[in-house]
Amino acid sequence: MVQRQFPRWSDLKPYIGLRAPFSGPSAVESAATIADLRHIARRRTPTAVFDYVDGAAGAELSLNRSREAFGRIEFRPHVLRDVVDIDTSRQVLGETWRLPFGFGPTGFTRMMHHEGEPAVAQVAGEFGIPYTLSTLGTTSAEDLAAAAPDTRKWFQLYLLKEKQSRADLVRRVADSGYEAIMLTVDTVVAGSRLRDVRNGLTIPPQLTARTLAGLARYPRWWGNVLSTPPLEFASLRTTDGTVADLINNVFDPSVTMADVRWLREHWSGPLIIKGVQNVDDAMMLAHEGVDGILLSNHGGRQLDRSVVPLELLPEVRQAVGSEINIFVDGGVMSGADIVAAVAFGATGVFVGRAYLYGIMAGGEAGVRRVAQILQTEIEQTMRLMGVQRLEDITPDMVSFASS
Repeated sequence: MVQRQFPRWSDLKPYIGLRAPFSGPSAVESAATIADLRHIARRRTPTAVFDYVDGAAGAELSLNRSREAFGRIEFRPHVLRDVVDIDTSRQVLGETWRLPFGFGPTGFTRMMHHEGEPAVAQVAGEFGIPYTLSTLGTTSAEDLAAAAPDTRKWFQLYLLKEKQSRADLVRRVADSGYEAIMLTVDTVVAGSRLRDVRNGLTIPPQLTARTLAGLARYPRWWGNVLSTPPLEFASLRTTDGTVADLINNVFDPSVTMADVRWLREHWSGPLIIKGVQNVDDAMMLAHEGVDGILLSNHGGRQLDRSVVPLELLPEVRQAVGSEINIFVDGGVMSGADIVAAVAFGATGVFVGRAYLYGIMAGGEAGVRRVAQILQTEIEQTMRLMGVQRLEDITPDMVSFASS
């Protein structure tokens, strides 16, 4: 027989938790996954801003297929291995990344949160990974260098129609001490980002009847926007209109290999080409002697139905060999995704949306939580796969599960 008694307050107290999950000031710290941070971000930012980050081109098939590809990953772990001590570092371009991922370039980051690019760069420095500032950034190359002097900084370059502007920008990046340039080549015209069209998103956001109504729902976001320096592209003179207007008016659609060679002449540091989606193009660039190739469909934001970078990765690695750096992005939402990409042959992985969800959820603290989550998941995945070093993860330990 079980003896029963009337419960006392001291007995009940340990069982009572009145705080709702993912609410209040500690919501970001309690987030367990990137998806949790995405949920918080959706609640804390206006719809047009959230959709600018969350959306993609057309029917968003490329974005969904990229995430679905990671969902089909199947690991074949080893057991009976000593995994007390593991090494998550990666040697990239003669430097050490403490983790096998970097923070990729994203445009207009101060629209997501007023702390903007410096917050992301500072977290990158804390975790020993690179941060890539975009040509469409809302912080200048010089200001970011001053705000995050100890962070390894790369610069993502779009080639502008105005030739003198592109040369001046490359010079400024060099003078500011950036380590590498990431030339993006998949944005000759703007993709059809339908969420932005339907939301009427402009740069900067306009105070229309719809956005004024949002003041009541998102007073903190609007208060930060209106009480901090104006939202504008730090590296461009033209800022009015939609993002599509800007791309179509300012970016050069005639970019060819001749422009890659021009950049080689004007930039002495490492050169990575972003936006490669074809094995033949990867081989052409490897033959040209670039330092790295980033397999990317621009997060699904340019050509819908484009190739899934993760699925292309093994074929490109086999075609170009082991010497050239191959990076990958698109659809990365966990540390296990990053480990899978490394297993398929990636030198490193770049994340974008993941840290934007974090900054929308909680500014610098949200970005820091993203890095913490990814680091924890990478370490956990490595231990459960029975490997001490990333180099020990071989292609036979990963595959795409049959559908």
